[in-house]
Amino acid sequence: MRDQLTIACYYFPSYHLDARNARVHGPGWTEWELVRRAEPRFPGHRQPRVPLWGQTNEADPVAMAQKIGAAADHGIDAFIFDWYWYDDGPYLARALDEGFLGARNNDRMQYALMWANHDWVDIHPAKLHEMAASVRLLYPGRVTPATLDAIADVVIQRYFSHPSYWRIDGCPYFSVYELSKLLESCGGVEATAAALQTFRRKVRAAGYPDVHLNAVVWSVRVLPGETAVESPNALLHALGFDSITSYVWIHHGGLEQFPSTDYDTVRDRYLAYWTEAERAFDLPYFPNVTVGWDPSPRTVQSDAYLNAGYPFTPVIVNNTPERFRVALAQVKERMAFSPAQPKVLTLNAWNEWTEGSYLEPDTHDGYAYLEAIREVFGR
Repeated sequence: MRDQLTIACYYFPSYHLDARNARVHGPGWTEWELVRRAEPRFPGHRQPRVPLWGQTNEADPVAMAQKIGAAADHGIDAFIFDWYWYDDGPYLARALDEGFLGARNNDRMQYALMWANHDWVDIHPAKLHEMAASVRLLYPGRVTPATLDAIADVVIQRYFSHPSYWRIDGCPYFSVYELSKLLESCGGVEATAAALQTFRRKVRAAGYPDVHLNAVVWSVRVLPGETAVESPNALLHALGFDSITSYVWIHHGGLEQFPSTDYDTVRDRYLAYWTEAERAFDLPYFPNVTVGWDPSPRTVQSDAYLNAGYPFTPVIVNNTPERFRVALAQVKERMAFSPAQPKVLTLNAWNEWTEGSYLEPDTHDGYAYLEAIREVFGR
């Protein structure tokens, strides 16, 4: 099975200097600031998390080469970069454009884009007293049709042409995070389908068989401004998507126990969702394994930690490397008996440090999560 399987890991690129962040948070700011300031918010809560490699600059090709090497050595085939492009242009792009694409060893891994087209709101960190009101919107996920057209040109010319870009049956993989924002951007189902068909025509004109369009589908709203799509199967077909997947387990069930919920409880809820998804959708579904969940670093640390909505949410606990390994093994066994389709497993995440879901080694567990991947799937 390993020869036919692609293990693709989400990569959140907020650990380098960005001009937008400098305007909002001040010069020199990255999300390492939130990682560094995190404190325990309840008894037994493990914070702060300390990266084993230090607070590296992911826009540095040397630092990125270390990440690529560790990922490839432990069986990860591709990074799916959370890719941001708003009406006024790119955001958090230097990790990919300068780091990954400049790394001397980027031929060891594939990469792809997930257009993270959600609203970007001012929650870095979030203040408890603002949670009952609308948090400040910085960059709207809804864009103009002209921006969509420009995005198509950029991804084809700048990214799809790279030899390490991930393709399924020769078709570059491109994922969309939020269907509702895509529909808002285009102005409805028919207009969105037409825009995606234009994208496909451009991809084919560039010499590819087509583009593999993937949609991230979930049932639970998490980030402020997100909207869950109620009946997505017919919509996905009307828009012409090729596959669906998940970003993180908690999109498929709320965490009722506060302040903490056990990892196995969340895992079992996700596995039940997978069963539901196979009944509800007739597109290929790429399953997901999530490392953990803890967005508390994105809260003001002096505020009380109450169940007030993201990022004041329950935290997943007991997500040990061994339990992660068990989850990987369960998913591997189930995938072996799944219907014939492209074999893809997504992982959350390589470096969601401020959401408590990361594979990068820390000073507590070292490389144990990465070693679990290699133990289950081989290199």
